[in-house]
Amino acid sequence: MTEDENMKANVGGLDRVLRIVVGLALLSMLLWGDEGWKWYGLIGLLPLATGLVRWCPAYTLFGIRTCPLARR
Repeated sequence: MTEDENMKANVGGLDRVLRIVVGLALLSMLLWGDEGWKWYGLIGLLPLATGLVRWCPAYTLFGIRTCPLARR
């Protein structure tokens, strides 16, 4: 399998929007979270990044695709 085949979009539509919204919500904890929980907001980088690039390594590992273009 080539690198291009590994990086095909596997996150699509509603899944992508939800990842971006959840990522931004978690990142907002950096500004408005309590001192003890504040740094957990960095976890938001993961769903935000996977939503923006439309590729999730965990989806690749489990063979999941929510992107209709990737099913062709």
